[in-house]
Amino acid sequence: MRVTRRFTSGRSSPYDGLTFVSRRSEIRNPDGSIVFELADAQVPDGWSQVAVDIIAQKYFRKAGVPAVTRAVQEDGVPAWLSRREADVEALAALPAAQRFGGERDARQVFDRLCGCWTWWAWKEGMFDGESDAAAFYDELRYMMAHQMVAPNSPQWFNTGLHWAYGIDGPAQGHHFVDPATGEVVRSLSSYARPQPHACFIQSVSDDLVNDGGIMDLWTREARLFKYGSGTGTNYSALRAEGERLSGGGRSSGLMSFLRIGDRATGAIKSGGTTRRAAKMVCLDVDHPDIEAFISWKVEEEQKVAAMVTGMRATSTAVNRILAACAGTDPLRYEPRHNEALRLALVDARRAGVQDAYIVRAMQYARQGYTSMEFPELTTDWDAEAYGTVSGQNSNNSVRLTNAFMEAVQRNEPWDLVRRTDGKVARQLPAADLWEQIGYAAWASADPGLQFDTTINEWHTCPADGRINASNPCSEYMFLDDTACNLASLNLMQFWTDRAGFDMDGYRHAIHLWTMVLEASVEMAQFPSPAIARRSYDYRTLGLGYANLGALLMVMGVPYDSDRGRAICGCLSAVLTGEAYVASADMAAALGPFPRFAANRESMLRVIRNHRRAAHDASPREYEGLSIRPVGVRQSDAPADMLRAAHEAWDRALAAGEAHGYRNAQVSVIAPTGTIGLVMDCDTTGIEPDFALVKFKKLAGGGYFKIINQS
Repeated sequence: MRVTRRFTSGRSSPYDGLTFVSRRSEIRNPDGSIVFELADAQVPDGWSQVAVDIIAQKYFRKAGVPAVTRAVQEDGVPAWLSRREADVEALAALPAAQRFGGERDARQVFDRLCGCWTWWAWKEGMFDGESDAAAFYDELRYMMAHQMVAPNSPQWFNTGLHWAYGIDGPAQGHHFVDPATGEVVRSLSSYARPQPHACFIQSVSDDLVNDGGIMDLWTREARLFKYGSGTGTNYSALRAEGERLSGGGRSSGLMSFLRIGDRATGAIKSGGTTRRAAKMVCLDVDHPDIEAFISWKVEEEQKVAAMVTGMRATSTAVNRILAACAGTDPLRYEPRHNEALRLALVDARRAGVQDAYIVRAMQYARQGYTSMEFPELTTDWDAEAYGTVSGQNSNNSVRLTNAFMEAVQRNEPWDLVRRTDGKVARQLPAADLWEQIGYAAWASADPGLQFDTTINEWHTCPADGRINASNPCSEYMFLDDTACNLASLNLMQFWTDRAGFDMDGYRHAIHLWTMVLEASVEMAQFPSPAIARRSYDYRTLGLGYANLGALLMVMGVPYDSDRGRAICGCLSAVLTGEAYVASADMAAALGPFPRFAANRESMLRVIRNHRRAAHDASPREYEGLSIRPVGVRQSDAPADMLRAAHEAWDRALAAGEAHGYRNAQVSVIAPTGTIGLVMDCDTTGIEPDFALVKFKKLAGGGYFKIINQS
């Protein structure tokens, strides 16, 4: 494949025109205590302090980087693209303390990531020649240094550590498909093949300890969390509380196992840094334990409120009792003679303080003590109160079908179905269950909703199974035991007040980064043989964008307007359509994904429906959809953006019909929380800004003050 230079044409280096300066990174708590500091981070001069802090704290490799490396020559690989390893002889000449350290220069990170992607793309046979590989490497580094794009966090954590520095470690139970044989093999290394995928969907069977079962899932999740990835699972296969076990007993139920998984998740720091592990728990709306699942977080939130309030009330009451008993009066322990003590005891009982603590306070006072210390609990999500309850380490979603929504509308009963024999466990009014979902979401922000029927009607590979779940943030939905690696384009970097939106640059970036994500599939290792096989067979990608809200601000277009929605629709259509064009181009050169032929007609039907939405076709033109999608309203869209959207999907369909696609999916719109900050995005993902000045609390401690620059 040919790669043209758009951003680096005529430049001797992708960093030409950028000044790299020394910046101090320091993250503090509100009380002034330091959480993290780095005195000399080399970064582009135009980056904000927030972006500097993110790359320094989250993404610089902290240890194991050799001070001197040497090239490892390989047949067929250009010398400039050779991977590197520690130069043992040169390091031996240095003082021991200077031999290894951490990354301190953003260029080290950009070179590490982009060089590794280029190396693997070269190995995959993606380039027509060496000049195309060099252009690819330079264009990617330019875009990252100029904050035009960022990959998902696991790429920053893991990609290129072996290629750039020779960093490695013992195997962690991962697998990959050997492209030479097509067979799944076990990894022998931690980093020779990195784990670059952020988003996983894993299956679980109704089995306690065997492969694919409940306890095996916790192990697979731990492998993902260790390297910075997140995972989602639909737990509907697990039998409900009270269902029969093979040994004659009865199951403790779904919720008992969800609590175990929640604890395991909370104990792991994602990527070995300060990020919290990310997890999605899905449950079908006909599961017998659905009501307990819906109310899970509500009840846990109530426990936290009760603990915080109860601790304060108990502390106040007990210490009033002790204070009332102070002094030398021999009758001070008798409420009939000590009015202050009588009132303190009455108030304690009115406040609901347990009798055991009241008696204990009296005993403590008789021993001469005048106060009793209680730990101060707070409603801070990272504090002890929340650490004592369950349900705090996952996003929860209920899978709703059209049949359920129709039952709600008609006020009909809804069947909850046993997992063991498929019989109805009990019925309840569908409207009551819908009300429980609404109340729980209002009270605790969970559960979310996933519309199962619509999701599966847009499924590109239905011949191979249903879509049952999503990743933690719900942007990736596909078959169980698959993975998706993400990258997001910063829309503001394609806008200038003078020239408007650079559509050609946007298309160029889409094509290159679709290639990056495809190369990331080729190089990856996975936490189970099943995920390795399916990731190779479907090669799903997740290219997206961020900063839409800021772009609409500078364009002077209200976010909540018909024109704003049309612009969003056009940019989204161009993103996905052009990514499919790039995928079809790769299919022409490298072949379509292995399961394309089995799903060809279904996938092309989905592509045709996308094209119809870009053209805002008549409802009767759509194929196989229960609910008509919202198309791009042609009269509200800017003419140049609308034309680009039409062209993208016209080309995507024609190219796919001719060559197939290299990837079963190509795009998602992710929340872009951390990577949005490293790109200095004023708004994340597809969202509007909710305040011009924001404070972000970090999982590892400390705060950022984020000011809208747009």
